[in-house]
Amino acid sequence: MDTLKWHKSSRSNINGGECVEVARLPYAIGIRDSKNPHHGHLTITPNAFHTLTRRIKQDALCA
Repeated sequence: MDTLKWHKSSRSNINGGECVEVARLPYAIGIRDSKNPHHGHLTITPNAFHTLTRRIKQDALCA
């Protein structure tokens, strides 16, 4: 999976905090910890990723 183009979340901070990267796979979305990229990644469907990001945004608005 090293040939995938990983994108760091705009919400990740540069101080070593919550660093999340995502990549588009042929039929899924990969999610990994950018501090430990060789420890694997989660694979979820695009629909599940959309639901996840929508809920994260909703929770941020409620906080």
